[in-house]
Amino acid sequence: MRLVSVVGARPQFVKAAVVSRALRAAGIEERLVHTGQHYDSLMSDVFFSEFDLPVPYRNLGVGSCSHAVQTGEMMIRLEPVVYDCEPDGVVVYGDTNSTLAAALVAAKLCVPVIHVEAGLRSFDRSMPEEVNRVLADRVSDLLLAPTSDAARQLRSEGVTAPVEVVGDVMVDLALETLRRLPAKPAILGRFKLRSKAFALATIHRASNTDDTVVFARLIAGLRSTQMTIVFPVHPRTLALCKTLNVGSGDNIITCEPLGYADMLALQTHARVVLTDSGGVQKEAVTVGTPVVTMRDRTEWTQTLDEGWNVLAGNDPREIADAAQRMPPKRRIYPYGQGDSARLIVEAIRTHVPRTKRMASCAS
Repeated sequence: MRLVSVVGARPQFVKAAVVSRALRAAGIEERLVHTGQHYDSLMSDVFFSEFDLPVPYRNLGVGSCSHAVQTGEMMIRLEPVVYDCEPDGVVVYGDTNSTLAAALVAAKLCVPVIHVEAGLRSFDRSMPEEVNRVLADRVSDLLLAPTSDAARQLRSEGVTAPVEVVGDVMVDLALETLRRLPAKPAILGRFKLRSKAFALATIHRASNTDDTVVFARLIAGLRSTQMTIVFPVHPRTLALCKTLNVGSGDNIITCEPLGYADMLALQTHARVVLTDSGGVQKEAVTVGTPVVTMRDRTEWTQTLDEGWNVLAGNDPREIADAAQRMPPKRRIYPYGQGDSARLIVEAIRTHVPRTKRMASCAS
């Protein structure tokens, strides 16, 4: 069996690292294609080296542009690659523009689409990610859902393709990395931090970074927490941080984007995590740290059900209040116990036919 796996953004590198290793162990050939959606070395190259990901079979080098241009350009560059590879299936992850572009290309070529992290819904179509995940699910031939709730959502939408509940591969990697973390990680010493005496913040979503007023409200909320906050700055927020003098004479420590192990160590030792990232929400809950989500909705609803996560939107007072009141709770594992990659490989072997049914590239 030969698969093409398409990645383009940090969370996808994390997920692909786990699945790629399981595919290799199972004797399945994989060709990894990098769209170039995240191209900064600290958002891309560092994860390939840290996770020992195979060198991409192709790097499409698309880079930053509008959603329509980026998605369209990915499709243009990806189609001949998939056509030449003649794969038995195309694996896509999550909900980025890379996800949608790869799913559409594979579907147009009549190559089975395998969607890892299918069935999640925030029910907010103003989020580009929501549009991407809904459309990717509609053209997928095998839908790998992280939870039974996600599987039920797919069935309620009339999906007839096979759906398997496999958990989340980010939990696989988080639990594996936790076992290797020292009791006192070096990253704490770098920032002179004491365990459970600081907060960790991340902000990267377009809805929070494309509007300077909204971003300023989030920073006001972080400053009002009266806690030391470590804030790894995403490249798209760097200019905004400079404009607002973030990290200059306030309670916020800014730094460059960090590698996976350092980020997980900070999440583990933080008293609370403040984020707009879906992946960070899951990781924090997995390591036992409460979360304040700086969004109005989340697709990871199980984190809300047990009180591990609270939605604060962009209200500065609510962000600060929630950060102060979030208590430690019993750890939960709503997204699996660390065997998701094995279940994904089993599902692929069961449901993906090893027959070529490639359509012509010609219209």
